Amino acid sequence: MTTTTLAALVPLLPFLGAAAGLLLGRTAPGFVRPLAVLPPLASLVLAATVAARQGGGPAITAHTELTPTGSVPIELGLYIDGFAALVAILVAFVAACVQIYSTGYLRDDPRYPSYAALVSLFTSAMLLVVYSGDLIVLLVGWEVMGICSYFLVGHYWETPEARAASLKAFLVTKLGDVPFLIGLFALATDAGSFRITRVLGAVASGNLHHPTVVALLLLAGVAGKSAQFPLHTWLPDAMAGPTPVSALIHAATMVAAGVYFVARLLPVFEASQAAMLVLAVMAAVTMAGSGLAALAQDDIKRVLAYSTIGQLGYMTGALAVGDRGAAVFHLLSHGAFKALLFLAAGVIIHAAGTNSLAAMSRMHGLRDRVPDAYWTMTVALLALAAIPPFSGFFSKESVLGAAEHAADGGTLHVPGAAGWIVLVAGLVTALLTAAYATRLWLLAFHGRGAEAPDHGRQPLTMTVVLWVLAVPSLAFGGLAYRSLPGWFDGRALTPTLLTSILGTGLAVVGGLLTYGAWQRTTQLDARVPLGAVAAHPEEDAGLVEAEAIATHEPAYGDIAYAPDPADPARLLLGPLRRHAAVGFHLDAVYAALFVRPVQAGASLVRFLDREVVDTYVRGAAALPRLLGAAVRRAQTGNVQTYVSALLAGTVVLAVAVVLVATGA
Repeated sequence: MTTTTLAALVPLLPFLGAAAGLLLGRTAPGFVRPLAVLPPLASLVLAATVAARQGGGPAITAHTELTPTGSVPIELGLYIDGFAALVAILVAFVAACVQIYSTGYLRDDPRYPSYAALVSLFTSAMLLVVYSGDLIVLLVGWEVMGICSYFLVGHYWETPEARAASLKAFLVTKLGDVPFLIGLFALATDAGSFRITRVLGAVASGNLHHPTVVALLLLAGVAGKSAQFPLHTWLPDAMAGPTPVSALIHAATMVAAGVYFVARLLPVFEASQAAMLVLAVMAAVTMAGSGLAALAQDDIKRVLAYSTIGQLGYMTGALAVGDRGAAVFHLLSHGAFKALLFLAAGVIIHAAGTNSLAAMSRMHGLRDRVPDAYWTMTVALLALAAIPPFSGFFSKESVLGAAEHAADGGTLHVPGAAGWIVLVAGLVTALLTAAYATRLWLLAFHGRGAEAPDHGRQPLTMTVVLWVLAVPSLAFGGLAYRSLPGWFDGRALTPTLLTSILGTGLAVVGGLLTYGAWQRTTQLDARVPLGAVAAHPEEDAGLVEAEAIATHEPAYGDIAYAPDPADPARLLLGPLRRHAAVGFHLDAVYAALFVRPVQAGASLVRFLDREVVDTYVRGAAALPRLLGAAVRRAQTGNVQTYVSALLAGTVVLAVAVVLVATGA
C-alpha cells in the first residue's frame, strides 16, 4: 500500500468509527466501545508507519482538484513533512489513550455512545488539519473541531455551567475564526492558490503583497483556537466537560491546531516583523498572566487549564523568535505530560464519585487512596515544572535557547526585541509554573480538606493509561532532543548552559518558595478547624465569592467553604490573589465592552420594534377598523329601522330645501 493511501486512512478511520458509533449506538451498544477504541489505535499504527516512511526527509505531497471554482482552485491534498508526521502520531496516541480511559471513566454514562463518536470525529478533524495540503480542507477540520468541542464541553448539558461553557467556547473561537477566514482568502488571493506549497513558494518569491495584514488576521484565529491572550478566556470554563475531553483538547487537538498552523506557515508570519513582534507580546502576556492565574485557582482542572494556556504561550513564543522546531518539540512533549495530568485528575475526581468535586481545598488523604494517580501525577508535574531529566525540561529549554539566540540578533526576520520579550517572560513563567505545580501537588495529596467518601478502586483501563503516559513524560525529552532536528529544520534543540541554569534555578526557587509558604501557613492555621474561615476572614470571604464566579460553584450559604487555610497562594500572591482567581477580570471587561452594549442595543431595537413600529402599524389599522365598526352598526337587518331612517332622511332633506328656498 502506498504511503499516500496509508496517510489518507489515518484521518478516515476515526471518521468511519464515529459514523458507525452513531448508527449502532442504540441498536448494537456492544459495538460502541470497540468502535471507539480500535480506529484511533489503527490510526496510530498507520501514522507511525507513515512517519517511518517519511523519515524526516522531503515532504510527501499528493493533490487532486476537489471542485472547479473558476478562480483559485480548491484541492484535496496531502502535505506530510517531519512536523506533520510526528504531530499525527501524538494526536492518534493521545486520542487512543483518551478513548481507552473513557471506557472506564464513563462506563455508566447513558450518553457514552454519542460521546465516543464525537471524540473520534474530533480526532479525525485534527488529523485532517495535520495532514492537509490545502488551506480550505484544513479549514474544514479546523471548524469541525470547533463544533465537536461545543458538544463535548456541553456533554453534561443538564448543568448550567456546561451549557454556558460550551456556548462560550464556540462563540469566542468563532470570534477569532472570522478574521482567520478573511486572512486565508487574502493569502490565497496573493498566492493564486490554497495549496500550502504554492503559498510558501509565493512568500519565498516575495509575492505576498500585504504580509502584515494577512499575518495579523490569521493570528486572530490562532489566538482563539489556541487560547492565547486576549481570546483565552473560554478554556478555563471548558473544564465543565468530562475530564477525558479536557485531556484531548489540551494535549493533542483544538488548542494544538493554532500552534501547528503557525509552525506550518511560519514564513508567512516571518514576512512581517510587526506580526512577529505582536506574536511575541501575545505569548509573553499569555505566559505570565496564566501563570499567576493558575497559582490562585482552587479547582484542580482550572489550574491545569491555565497551565495549558501558559505552555501554549511557550510554543507561540518559540514561533515568535522563528524556531518552529522548538515550538513543535514542546508541543509533542507537552502533549504527553498534559494528557497525563488531566487523566490523573480524572482519577481523583472519579474517586470522589462526581465530576464537579475538583476543589483542592476539599481534598484529603488522596496519596494513599489513589496511589497510581499520585505517582504518575508527580512525574507529570515534574515534567511541567521543567525539572531535569523529565521531558518538559528539554523542550522548554529549547524554547528559551531559541529566545536567547534571537535576543542576540542571531535569527533572521525576527526583531531582537521579540527575543528579549519571550526570554524574560519565559524565565518568569518558569518560576510561576514550578510554584503552581508544587502548590497543586501539596494541596491535592497533602491537603487538610474534608475527606470525601471512598468510591472504591478505579477501573484498570484508567490506571493503565496513566502509566503508559508516564513513560513519555519521563523519557521523551531526553531521547528526542538529539534526533528531532533531523525531522524539523535541522536547528539544534540541545539545551544551552545559560538558559538551563537560569530556567532550572528559577523553577527550583519557585518550588521551594511555595513549599516554604505552605509550611508557614500550615503552622499559622494549625488550630483552625476544618471548613472554618481561617486567619484572614475578609480575604477568604472575598475569595470564596471570586472563586465561585470563576468555577461556577455556589458559595454554599452559611456553611460557605473557605479555601484551604494552608494554601500557599495566600502568602505568595497577597492581595493579587483574588484578582488572579478570576483571570484578572477579563471576562468582566469583555462584558462591559461588548456583551452589555450588544444587549443594550438589542433592548433598544426591541423597544423601537414594539413601541414605535408596532404602534404605527396598529395606528394604520385603527381608522379602517373604526369606520368599519360604524358602518357595521348601521347594518342591523331590521326593516323598521331602515324605514325610520328613510323617513328621517326625507324630513331632513325637506327642511333643508325649505330653508334654502326661503333664504333665496
